[in-house]
Amino acid sequence: MEILDIFANRRSVRKYAQGSLEDEALDKILKAGLLAPSGHARRPWEFILVRDKQMLERLSGCRSSGANMLKQAAAAIVVIADEQKQDVWIEDCSVALGYMHLAASALNLGSCWVQVRLRAAADGRSCEEFLREALGFPPNFKAEAILALGVPQQRPSPHDLQKLNLSKIHKEKF
Repeated sequence: MEILDIFANRRSVRKYAQGSLEDEALDKILKAGLLAPSGHARRPWEFILVRDKQMLERLSGCRSSGANMLKQAAAAIVVIADEQKQDVWIEDCSVALGYMHLAASALNLGSCWVQVRLRAAADGRSCEEFLREALGFPPNFKAEAILALGVPQQRPSPHDLQKLNLSKIHKEKF
């Protein structure tokens, strides 16, 4: 598969078929995240893989809205980072999440980014507090997002490369 085809096929999938994901697929997705570049190669992130259905159901309450797909997901990867290790941890985690998103797409799996940084949980706490209590990560770690994963209930059509807004590209000057 060509690289642009992988990018074009990456779509946010919020509805998943029942069933589990193979360990090999999850391993590849997690390794893709570990291969992401980071500022000064500090790699401040940690990935928490969640497959337990009860925990996925619980994690769906991490947002007041926008996280319900976690109830149906076969797995989720919670991406956190040690803010003391890296001042650009947000950017670093975002790149790692993007790599994992693309890896899932390349494996014909569905994924959806659930933003948790600067968001409120259904119970009124911050998403980060909610996740820290549920998953037990230390106070110096900050939560960026959750990547929901599963077999898509239906496959969304890829982005059309011919319809890209090329006017967004500026050469030499704006």
